[in-house]
Amino acid sequence: MRILPRTVSATVYTGFLVLLAIAPWIFSVIDEPFYLDLLSRGLILAVAALSLNLILGYGGMVSLGHAAYIGIGAYCVGIPAYYDFYNGWLHLGLTVLVSGLFALVTGAICLRTKGVYFIMITLAFSQMVYFTFVSLEEYGGDDGLVIYLRSEFPTWLSMDSPVALYYWIFTVLLITLFFIHRLVHARFGRVIVGSRFNEDRMQSLGYSTYRYRLSCYVISGVICGIAGMLLGNFTSFISPEMMGWTRSGELIFMVVMGGAGTLFGPLVGTAAFVFLEEFLSRITIYWHLIFGLMLIALVLFGKGGIHGWLSAFDSEEERG
Repeated sequence: MRILPRTVSATVYTGFLVLLAIAPWIFSVIDEPFYLDLLSRGLILAVAALSLNLILGYGGMVSLGHAAYIGIGAYCVGIPAYYDFYNGWLHLGLTVLVSGLFALVTGAICLRTKGVYFIMITLAFSQMVYFTFVSLEEYGGDDGLVIYLRSEFPTWLSMDSPVALYYWIFTVLLITLFFIHRLVHARFGRVIVGSRFNEDRMQSLGYSTYRYRLSCYVISGVICGIAGMLLGNFTSFISPEMMGWTRSGELIFMVVMGGAGTLFGPLVGTAAFVFLEEFLSRITIYWHLIFGLMLIALVLFGKGGIHGWLSAFDSEEERG
């Protein structure tokens, strides 16, 4: 089994993962704990982007409401914590259950539509969840909710310190990468990808494409919910803003920037997004404008995103 290809991009991705693995040690040596927090946030968003890529990049399902699962996962930590229930297994179980049920119910409806209608109905469901939590004054409403203690796990799984939480996030990222790799290279993944290009043909071969796509949608929602659980623990503060439609747009940006339909594309796309956001915001308050221009340029000239650029080097090496 091989996750990384035998190409130039393999060296880049391998080196990137190694750097992520030793990042806490590097930031400790240079005494820059801020960058560990920035990287932790980036890896959480990378998990969410990987989950979106599963339905968008491989399945061709463009969701503009995927951030709803981030909010659901975060509130599955925050609401129990509000009642002094800090058991991590409870938080994780609630996240998987609630995210999965929400994805199952909404996906069953959304997948009856296609194209722009699918985009709009996913946005509609996301906004329904957003305004539901805004109206819950018991849990802070629009002002949000403070989480005083992180999810409690056994000592060897504790996420109390910033470094421990970082390795929690990094481990979830590695598991997600491995799981998606196995999934898309199994028959299940082949059916999902095949349905994206020619659904009628897959149905003529005897596959129930609706069930496959719904299962993929649910899996994606659960993974994104787990990212939300990690984000709630990381920020120690949750609010409906986590599930706004702009966050969903950012996730799409991360996937497209890195390379939709590729394994490592969303990871490097998220890293580039977070880095540019931090860098540009220090230069000007109009950094969103620069970001928008970059997205336009990426769509026009950067086919395949960052992964596409790396693949171009792979092609040159093969020709050489």
